[in-house]
Amino acid sequence: MKGLIKLGLILSVLTGIASASCPVWSPLQATQEMEKLKIQLSQWDEAYYRDGESRISDAVYDRLRSRLNTWQRCYQPTTSLLQPTLSTNGKTRHPVAHTGVKKLADSAAVARWLEGKFDLWVQPKVDGVAITLVYQQGKLAQLLSRGNGLKGEDWTAKAAMIDAIPKKLSGPLADSILQGELFLKRDKHVQKTMGGMNARGKVAGAMMRQTNPAFLNDFDVFIWAWPDGPANFQQKMEILERAGFPLAKAWSKPVSTLSEISSVRNLWFISSLPFVTDGIVIRQGAEPAGKFWQPGQASWLAAWKYPPAQQIADVKKIRFTVGRTGKIAVVLDLEPLQLDDKQVKRVNIGSVKRWQELDIAPGDQVMVSLAGQGIPRIDEVVWRVSLRDKPQPPSQPNSTPLSCFFMAAECREQFFARLSWASSLDVLDIKGVSKRTWQQLHQSFHFNHIFSWLLLNTEDLMRIKDISPARGKQIWHQFAMARQQSFHRWLMAFGLPLPGPAMNLLKDTHWHQLIARNELSWQELPGIGAERAKKLVQFVNYPQIKALADFLAQQGITGFAD
Repeated sequence: MKGLIKLGLILSVLTGIASASCPVWSPLQATQEMEKLKIQLSQWDEAYYRDGESRISDAVYDRLRSRLNTWQRCYQPTTSLLQPTLSTNGKTRHPVAHTGVKKLADSAAVARWLEGKFDLWVQPKVDGVAITLVYQQGKLAQLLSRGNGLKGEDWTAKAAMIDAIPKKLSGPLADSILQGELFLKRDKHVQKTMGGMNARGKVAGAMMRQTNPAFLNDFDVFIWAWPDGPANFQQKMEILERAGFPLAKAWSKPVSTLSEISSVRNLWFISSLPFVTDGIVIRQGAEPAGKFWQPGQASWLAAWKYPPAQQIADVKKIRFTVGRTGKIAVVLDLEPLQLDDKQVKRVNIGSVKRWQELDIAPGDQVMVSLAGQGIPRIDEVVWRVSLRDKPQPPSQPNSTPLSCFFMAAECREQFFARLSWASSLDVLDIKGVSKRTWQQLHQSFHFNHIFSWLLLNTEDLMRIKDISPARGKQIWHQFAMARQQSFHRWLMAFGLPLPGPAMNLLKDTHWHQLIARNELSWQELPGIGAERAKKLVQFVNYPQIKALADFLAQQGITGFAD
């Protein structure tokens, strides 16, 4: 949950409408769902603002509050949007208001913002809690939380336990107002791989608790504003460094072009830093006088955040698919979201058992990230709707690794899954033939089994409805190339349950050799135990498999023909 909710976020939450469409709910259900979420948000607010306890991450809190506002706009458009339930909004006025920072969505928005601006600097957008430090006659007089930008909490008593905050200053800073970020010190933090770690919540929670946590001295401060300080930005940074605030100078880079800004942003995203960040801040060296600063009205600085490693998505629909071995997989259709450079619309969450353990229903909110090779995955369920209207998984009593080599009404999904597997890159490599293409071919020629396509000739493929003659000719060429594939690849097209390492060491070059193997001979291959050997003997001797092997022999396929 946000440590101290920043004005820019509040404005976006209170006025913005989420891109997701309105859920299809009855008025009664809509009321129930909104009331449930209102109560939960209020409980989280109370825990945070009363006890300094952050029970969920900032991202989850922000998204759920935004989602509630969307629901209100959908079903109660005349009702005022619910605002955070704050036990206090701060009673102490800032001598200079916190402006907040405008968020720029992408490089195009950054380019537009840069027009006409000069004397530009880039700083990391440190992920912590915004504060004001007030020095009077050389002594620290106040430490204030940002609050609503105009008033904040007085945290001065806790400043004594934070060594990174100088208690005395001299020279130009003896009577000064500084604004910055109180953050948790990190050692070699790489934002791209380590993420946010809820760093803001940890800092804010410690500062708001009545007790004095021992780790307060693990905090540091990054000064990003000195209202009414020297006009020269470089001079300002040097004075701050000499006074005991070295981070601003060390992490402020002069820039002049979008390319330079992008390079710094990318570098800091993958580099080891002493703090958690969530982007960069671009600022002009020149600033207006502090008396003109107002929340939400800073035209001289803007933020360009990093792409989120995780996003929260609405579950629109739950579908079930049957794979080539007969296993049922559960697929979530999501409201489209952007993760890195990939648009994610669906996620395969695996077996029915895992789906039931996750307890996901349409309307739920799930956290999505990208696993290895950019594959979307579900990290957690962050909110469950009250009405648990789950679909019933299909019954597949006859689906096994030895079923559906031949087409039947109850075999449709598994049959086409087998064809898709056979045409894939690592098997027969039939380029340009997708599951949809197989369905079109079957509609025209009514395949009897998974290798019936070998009976088609050029003329057949050139007269398929909805497929051009040129495309039909290309398909025939791919089928002809598949005929030349190795014996081992045809074994894979069958779905022979032999692991990759064992397949690589299999010296058999003809189907008759496989038929002659017993369980002990199969176990001579790496990774083949007694149970797998038994399945292999059963597989190669299965009547439907024998029939397909005979068919491939008739077609002159290598390793099957005499």
